[in-house]
Amino acid sequence: METEQEIEKQREYIVKVKEINKNKKLKYSILTMGCQLNENDSEKICGMLEEMEYTKTEDQKEADVTVFNTCCVRENAEDKLFGKLGELKKIKEAKGTIIAIGGCMMQEKHITDKIKESYPYTDIIFGTHTLHKFPENLYKVLEEKRKQEDILDIEGKIYEGLPIKRDSKIKASVTIMNGCNNFCSYCIVPYVRGRERSRTPKAIIEEVKDLAKQGYKEITLLGQNVNSYLRAEKNKKTLELSILSEQKYKENEQANVKFEEYEGVNSFATLLKALNKIKGIERIRFVSPHPKDFTDDVIEAIATCDKVCKLVHLPLQSGNTKVLKEMNRKYTKEQYLNLVEKMKARIPNLTLSTDIIVGFPGETKEEFEDTLDVVRKVKFEQVYMFIYSRRVGTLGDNMENQIPDEIKHKRFDKLKTLVESQIEENNQKYVGTIQKVLVEGTSKNNEEMLTGRTDNNKVVIFEGDKNLIGKMIELKIVSEHMWYLKGNM
Repeated sequence: METEQEIEKQREYIVKVKEINKNKKLKYSILTMGCQLNENDSEKICGMLEEMEYTKTEDQKEADVTVFNTCCVRENAEDKLFGKLGELKKIKEAKGTIIAIGGCMMQEKHITDKIKESYPYTDIIFGTHTLHKFPENLYKVLEEKRKQEDILDIEGKIYEGLPIKRDSKIKASVTIMNGCNNFCSYCIVPYVRGRERSRTPKAIIEEVKDLAKQGYKEITLLGQNVNSYLRAEKNKKTLELSILSEQKYKENEQANVKFEEYEGVNSFATLLKALNKIKGIERIRFVSPHPKDFTDDVIEAIATCDKVCKLVHLPLQSGNTKVLKEMNRKYTKEQYLNLVEKMKARIPNLTLSTDIIVGFPGETKEEFEDTLDVVRKVKFEQVYMFIYSRRVGTLGDNMENQIPDEIKHKRFDKLKTLVESQIEENNQKYVGTIQKVLVEGTSKNNEEMLTGRTDNNKVVIFEGDKNLIGKMIELKIVSEHMWYLKGNM
């Protein structure tokens, strides 16, 4: 079935569920675990539920439908899910709450088996490739009183046109691709989200233009490996064309170029340039790129596109070449540092953030010191630090020389101390400067203060009128406080 027909079918189920729920004032809750891609998926689930006459509540005890959108990157996500499911048993018995579990964790058979055995009161289990069928699955639970398990073991298609309920009216995330082809030995993502599949340039550009019309100021482009956008599709097309005769190749070449391109977009670099032209959008961010795919044209696009933020997330994972090879990262310590120098030379005011894993199997004390060496040299603006977590089904899970938890925690603490000392040092350079800040709302810790972020994602709090929310303003930074800066109008 074509994707357009499938979405139309699901819209019919939305209408059916809406009719069932008419005038009942039903509520839903949703718990999102994991990355920004999961958060974007949750916004689509919320959009579908709200079109089906549910309103959101933060209290699971009030919910008529409770959804868990799961992540399987870290082990503690499993513990969190099972704990929450245990808490829901009595609520379901008293209220009849419909429990739905989706996301990456549901692509792992040992997890779904455990749910069916230990938490049989779960109503819907759906995977990463069947999110779009949530209305149909919910309808069957409501009308037919049948539990639903809807999981595909193959790569799903990309479905455009799902309803979406965004958390913010100022900033929006836009998925540009799904899946990953890299198979890092610590990572389960390619097994649960499938291989790389890019959205069409037209779909992305039209979504961003629509966001601009709605008043959104900042977008974040999402993908497991954004700077390989369209690469898998172009490789596939090349392979298809290579088996044609030369004459057929010439006949098909132009047609295929037209199919791939829209407003000149045929790569991640050209996508950035196209989005940079859209009026109303003032900032463009993206996560996560891969160092091995950071080509010169992408660096040039960041340097020359005034709306593309100059904070670039550049995952390191380890600073040791041997460990990087074991991780299957496809670059060395020296190549990473050379890339950083190339980017700093070309991109004015560049700042960098990164991901680091501590305690990968076999990592020695000396190899961990290489990671600290890279951190000292690069002076990252932000570092997302993780203790290595074994994932069933990955190469890393079967590796010998697993690092004891005690050693992992000691190394993590040492890295954390270094990173925090650098953040304090980095923050000093902002004091006394004028920074453009996108005002996002009131501070979580003080309703009398407003909060926003700079181009390089620094949180700034300041006193100001609430009519400034959603606007880009200039603030003078007057003090630094480790995790935030303070500014004056």
